[in-house]
Amino acid sequence: MSEMRLYDPAGNRLYLNAEERSAFLAAARQQPARDRTLCETLHWTGCRPSELIEITPARVDLSGGTITLRSLKKRKDATGKDKIVFRSVPVPADFLDTLNTAHGVREAQRSRKKSAAPIWPLSRVRIWQIVKGVMIAAGIPDAPHRSPKGLRHGFGVHATVQGVPLHMLQRWLGHAQLSTTAIYADAVGREEQDIAARMWG
Repeated sequence: MSEMRLYDPAGNRLYLNAEERSAFLAAARQQPARDRTLCETLHWTGCRPSELIEITPARVDLSGGTITLRSLKKRKDATGKDKIVFRSVPVPADFLDTLNTAHGVREAQRSRKKSAAPIWPLSRVRIWQIVKGVMIAAGIPDAPHRSPKGLRHGFGVHATVQGVPLHMLQRWLGHAQLSTTAIYADAVGREEQDIAARMWG
């Protein structure tokens, strides 16, 4: 497995910075409901596209304020068998209101069949295309970070800058090892300035 990193071999940033995350969210809110909620879910949860397409109404806790994701990285239990791991990620209440309004989440939860149906029955390729289109609309430059992975890394860097403990971020991102999450502590640029400003008081 390749080591996770925040820069490519040429030194190009692989994550969206705070300004780009804000621009992406603003551009997403101009899209049709399906694409808006798809992009906002990636923004607020830091999930992978392959995890997003598994989200069903049953995994949205409207009163608890969380979305439950199945971690897709392979894990083994004590016997060496594949282990299924779920994680719940807290999201803003106003986003959940938007998700419920756009997709009838609360209504779908009343039916076993509807509550188990994916909210976004799309392929990973289609999700990538939607996200890239919104990033172009947001004015994010044509660079390695203009991708769903850049959005996920941006979530990790943003959480670190905001002081989210690494063990909590590890759980939200579904990392098996804390050492993987620790790359987000290697934030630079404006993000590092924000961290330093907190130290300066």
